[in-house]
Amino acid sequence: MSDQPTRVTPVSDGVARISWVDGENVDVVRREVAAALVDHVRVEAHVRADDQAGQRTATWSGLHREGVMRGVDGDLILFARLSTDTPVHEPGGFRSLLNSFLPRKRAISQMLIRDTTEPEPRVLLCQLTYKQDWDLPGGVVEVGESPMVAVAREVTEELALEIPAGPLLLTDWLPPWGGWDDALCLVFDGGVHDPSILDQIVEQEREIRSAAFCTAAEVAERAADFTARRVAAALATITGAPGSSAAYTESGR
Repeated sequence: MSDQPTRVTPVSDGVARISWVDGENVDVVRREVAAALVDHVRVEAHVRADDQAGQRTATWSGLHREGVMRGVDGDLILFARLSTDTPVHEPGGFRSLLNSFLPRKRAISQMLIRDTTEPEPRVLLCQLTYKQDWDLPGGVVEVGESPMVAVAREVTEELALEIPAGPLLLTDWLPPWGGWDDALCLVFDGGVHDPSILDQIVEQEREIRSAAFCTAAEVAERAADFTARRVAAALATITGAPGSSAAYTESGR
């Protein structure tokens, strides 16, 4: 990441920045980080996004990956270590270091709520304010939140319905699309309800325009194709249709 020997430069009160020559021994960088933390509360490094060797040196020197500074020398990865961080040789410190750079995948929880219409139950869909197509109620799982808790929370926030999440029906992997990273969508069973439950709904105006129970044909018409496939796969799990036992799909397939 540099053609100069390893060096530590103060950049602000209590903060220093470390840089090193390409191929520098990790032990050397680790010692310099430790020495700098005697007089500073934070030591950071900026490593090019295309410099895999530099990123490995930063990590194994005990620097946590904190984020990406876009548009600076291409893109720069920000690494840092604090004087208060648990030592890496302790289990908690090592886990914290790994947690800073291991992949994280977004999770979305949705609920399949059906009505008692015969001969085939309809599915509750929401018309959203931020996109044209309709979708199942639900949303993004917060950091540290149970997906099962998340979907019940989202249904309450979006529709003012208190419906506990039942069994997991489907895990659907969503590939990167339209500026989004990939994600896992977990569809939980919301049970069967009388159609009059619609009268209890209070839409969250910021996100929900309306909600309605929809037939399979209406789901196909109103929802995106991958959402319609996801709904069909989740329903197949409930009915025990052939090929549905794995309860796993990719973009609904």
